[in-house]
Amino acid sequence: MSERAARTLLTLYRYAGAAAFPLMGPYVAWRASKGKEDKGRSKERYGIAGQQRPDGPLIWFHAASVGETIAIVPLVQTILSYGVNIVLTTGTVTSAKVVRERLGDSVIHQYVPLDIKPAVSRFLNHWHPDLAIIAESEIWPMTILELGARNIPQVLVNGRMSDKSFASWTKRASLAEALFENFSHVVAQSEIDGERFRTLGARPVSVSGNLKVDTPPPPVDEKALLVLQRQIGARPTWAAVSTHDGEEKMAAEIHAALRKRHPGLLTIVVPRHPARADELAQEIGAMGLRLVRRSSGEPVAADTDILLGDTIGEMGLYLRLTEIAFVGRSLSSTGGQNPLEPAMLDTAILAGRDVQNFREAYKNLIDAGGAKLVRDRNMLAGAVNYLLANPDARRGMMVAAAATVQNMRGALAATMKALEPFIHPLIVQSRLHRAGKG
Repeated sequence: MSERAARTLLTLYRYAGAAAFPLMGPYVAWRASKGKEDKGRSKERYGIAGQQRPDGPLIWFHAASVGETIAIVPLVQTILSYGVNIVLTTGTVTSAKVVRERLGDSVIHQYVPLDIKPAVSRFLNHWHPDLAIIAESEIWPMTILELGARNIPQVLVNGRMSDKSFASWTKRASLAEALFENFSHVVAQSEIDGERFRTLGARPVSVSGNLKVDTPPPPVDEKALLVLQRQIGARPTWAAVSTHDGEEKMAAEIHAALRKRHPGLLTIVVPRHPARADELAQEIGAMGLRLVRRSSGEPVAADTDILLGDTIGEMGLYLRLTEIAFVGRSLSSTGGQNPLEPAMLDTAILAGRDVQNFREAYKNLIDAGGAKLVRDRNMLAGAVNYLLANPDARRGMMVAAAATVQNMRGALAATMKALEPFIHPLIVQSRLHRAGKG
């Protein structure tokens, strides 16, 4: 694709979005009916602000979903400590809940506007951000172009470029360059990610490491943890977390195969999308296994086979109930899920081979002996069986995983260093603004 063709395509995207704007109502309503939108705040998706803009400098942070939101919380807190206002947008109801729980009223939360010109323009006209900071891999053409047209610096932090995305963008190199040239800086997670952004036209690019490493361990309700620990007692446990379609049934099948070898075995299954819980409960129940849903409040009994973690925001609880965790989206799908939270909580980590979304983290964990990759269900069953039967090997992986996370820290400091030229002027302006009001 030539540069001229790329510019033409982006222009067509702009007009197509504007033409489609009146038709977006049914789409947003459908998402709301599925629990994917907040019905009471759907107007924010059209760029209509739910709050007033505060006086003084303001930074717009955007994080798509839960993982990205958790990753940038320490970065947001650091910048807030300098007295700069922040509006933080997310794209999901669950990530909005994370913002409320971890940041409260210290930021203004809004749902991200749809990537069509009327919505993006309305959002920017109201908030007038002095800087936009986008997390990980959120490449929305209209938003990027509108920020560029207004000369608002935009920085991509914790930048990640998957194999699939890189292959796709490489086929459209001129289009990628027309977008990525608008970034004032890209702070990539790894050298591989950094080189991919450079290849696609981003300048300058620096490497920070993964911001997720510098986050605190996932929180837990200590009272709820104590109750469950008493119910489970000394039973052997393992968990399949952040699972996707097919992996939950696989975990249940492994449980059925291993429970005779490990009397009292309890398997904890935590689907990535709790909305699938009804379907999963029916599927697992049909296998003749006794299942308890966390959301029901029903206690884990001595004959409970599966604890289904169908709640939001309790990963810290589930991981503290076991020493072995299979991290999903790595056998039945592609890309994998974040292994760093299990590692922070001293857990021996297992995963399938499709983990390229977190390649750097897995490489470090595997090299240190904190994680092992498995080929298929049978290999996973063998690995779980081995770790249950060999406490020394299990504890060795647990210690290695925790040490790996500790050694990977430093991304927050590196990211702040890269952001300093953009943030320092806003800190000065904020102080002058407060002094003028005083």
